[in-house]
Amino acid sequence: MSVLLVVGYVWPEPNSSAAGSRMLSLLAMFRAQNWTVIFASPAEKSPHRFDLSQWQITEEQILLNDSSFDEQLKQWQPDMVMFDRFMLEEQFGWRVEQQCPDALRLLDTEDLHFLRLARQQAFKAGRAVTLEDLHNEQAQREIAAIYRCDLTFIISEAEMQLLTEHFKVPAELLCYSPFWLDAEPEADLPTFEQRQHFVSIGNFRHEPNWQAVLWLKQQIWPLIRKQLPKAELHIYGAYPPPKATQLHQPKEGFLVKGWAESAAEVVKNGRVLVAPLAFGAGLKGKFIDSMVQGTPNVTTAIGAEGMLHQGQWAGLIGETAAQIAEAAVLLYQDQVLWQQKQQQGFRILTERFAQEQHQPRVWQQLIAVQQQLSQHRLMNFTGAMLRHHQHRSTQFMAQWIEAKTKLAELKHSFAQETTHE
Repeated sequence: MSVLLVVGYVWPEPNSSAAGSRMLSLLAMFRAQNWTVIFASPAEKSPHRFDLSQWQITEEQILLNDSSFDEQLKQWQPDMVMFDRFMLEEQFGWRVEQQCPDALRLLDTEDLHFLRLARQQAFKAGRAVTLEDLHNEQAQREIAAIYRCDLTFIISEAEMQLLTEHFKVPAELLCYSPFWLDAEPEADLPTFEQRQHFVSIGNFRHEPNWQAVLWLKQQIWPLIRKQLPKAELHIYGAYPPPKATQLHQPKEGFLVKGWAESAAEVVKNGRVLVAPLAFGAGLKGKFIDSMVQGTPNVTTAIGAEGMLHQGQWAGLIGETAAQIAEAAVLLYQDQVLWQQKQQQGFRILTERFAQEQHQPRVWQQLIAVQQQLSQHRLMNFTGAMLRHHQHRSTQFMAQWIEAKTKLAELKHSFAQETTHE
């Protein structure tokens, strides 16, 4: 039986982030093909994590900068290793190449971190993204990791285009792997009349979500509330910090509710989802949730990036506080427009994110690369060159850290023995 090892940045939390939901969909694809799956992570197990054992997936704790991972690799002997984000490839990739040279190395970017960083820098500076923003150090690291791996999952067509056209990354190293769904929209969703209030949702640890909440509180919500004085905005998200809960103002209809047991339920009962994302990357799971639950939304062009169908969106798009507020009020009051946008959301799900459209294609490309792995690697000389240089430096740094840690432990042990004498 074939074995997949996933080296996870965090343990999957499908109710906390879109990244957690997407990871589960990838794991489900391998389990459906009867692969043995091992999920290993150096992160602490969180209270909201998904219990992978119910899918017969083995959970393993691993250590950073520690040769114990080499021994674990020898024991597991994976046929594929998937790195969850480029930082994990940097940390563990050289060990995988040494211990399991024939294992296909797969990178899941989740989104392009360097693109999100570039947009965040431009946002903070109050200007458009420049080449200097885009060509940052993180871009060098992330794209180098793409080259070092045999195949990389890219979640957005916009990011596929950026990598192939601007950065000239060979298309054969990339695989378009968006969100995919296998469920039809519920037949008994609440109607326009049965819904009330606005809703916003997003993990507070994700900086674009936090900035969206601030923008709502400081500029957008006062404009909406002026026209709809009885409306409320219910804000949900995992891990709300004190600075977020302090924004809770019931008299203003601005309600910070924090963790939601079911994102589906809170989105389903709102009339309009508002998520004004000033920067970000990848695909936003909150909009998948809103379309599944038949809840039209208001966002920015960056929020809707990679998710439109034939130029149409499941809601309205604005770029300024005034535009977003106006769009939110219009969508909240206009039942005909609301129903049109709801149906557009259902079309987007069917045309762009159906499981039967993507999963077989992704699996086929993955297996094709595995079957011709030697030839595939010969065609990627840049990747071989980067592995030679980068892995040497990473390997020596990791070994130095490990030796330093062990030396410190020995000194501590010796000091304790001396004290007892």
